[in-house]
Amino acid sequence: MPCARLDLKNRHISISDAQGPYLLVMSNDAKLWRLKYRFGGKEKTLSFGGYPGVSLLNARKAKEVAREEL
Repeated sequence: MPCARLDLKNRHISISDAQGPYLLVMSNDAKLWRLKYRFGGKEKTLSFGGYPGVSLLNARKAKEVAREEL
């Protein structure tokens, strides 16, 4: 994954997946899987866990489960 080589310097970068979830890379080197969605006209964010503990495949599966529940 290319996020290992990013130089952030007090910034956050999001690396999106074509199927919905994105990887939020923070300046402290934390990497979190997240999903943006709208509910009741408001934008919300759902977190699936940290990378590499949660793989891309697991983040996609969690997205599908979340879509069914919403």
